[in-house]
Amino acid sequence: MRLDVKKTYKLFIAGKFPRSESGRSYQVKDSKSKHVANVALASRKDVRDAVQAARSAQAGWAAATAYNRGQILYRIAEMLEGRREQFVSEITSLTGKTQKQADAEVSAAIDSWVWHAGWTDKIDSVAGSMNPVAGPYFNISTNQPTGVVGAFAPQDSALVGFVNTIAPAIVSGNTVVVVTSEKLSLPALTLGEVLATSDLPGGVVNILSGKESELSSWLVGHMDVNAVDLEGTSNATELEISAANTVKRVIRAGTYDRTGSKGTLQHILDLMEVKTVWHPKGH
Repeated sequence: MRLDVKKTYKLFIAGKFPRSESGRSYQVKDSKSKHVANVALASRKDVRDAVQAARSAQAGWAAATAYNRGQILYRIAEMLEGRREQFVSEITSLTGKTQKQADAEVSAAIDSWVWHAGWTDKIDSVAGSMNPVAGPYFNISTNQPTGVVGAFAPQDSALVGFVNTIAPAIVSGNTVVVVTSEKLSLPALTLGEVLATSDLPGGVVNILSGKESELSSWLVGHMDVNAVDLEGTSNATELEISAANTVKRVIRAGTYDRTGSKGTLQHILDLMEVKTVWHPKGH
């Protein structure tokens, strides 16, 4: 008789898969309340480690060409397509969706990666500007990455909501620390395995599973986080106040629909900063 090899769902930090520093875990149950897996319960130290990894990776990711970032995001879509059946299985188990519904969610997640990959080299072409000035100068506004983004995936979405939280952040050169849905965390953690083998540099995306109520204040209050996306949080107003104390850029919970196969350019721009360059005209 052969025993099944049960999967251990771990955190994804700096391109590696550590267990929580605290040694804690929690149970994830399926739609029928049956135990499915023990998942790492991230701690404050894990948040700090993830932010440090994101900061270390940010300059290199931002310095990569837009074309290169697009190729990597497209590669993620390719690899997700190849593991479709695994993601469909996890989604059906956790949510009770039919196989057809789960397959549609995986398709939407794949298509979203492709859509975001296409924007990497087009952001400034659409959203940048040449500004009129009175003098012999060029005045150009460009959109630049904000830096390290702290994000919270929607609590009611297993995969596509998670993708539509992290993809808008990393398109432009930001790095991200993202907290998964507490009850629907398995597809998000499995996506970390895809990211780890997709040419995405370690630290660009860092995935934490656990209790949003614990992790949110630690992540939003971290001094080295530049922007926060509060979609999956239960106390967004309090967190906005905390973010204001360290002058963070904030996306409010519920600002964007994250259930479809496309994002919005405005979501990408909300995690960027406009910088203006003056240059004298040549003669």
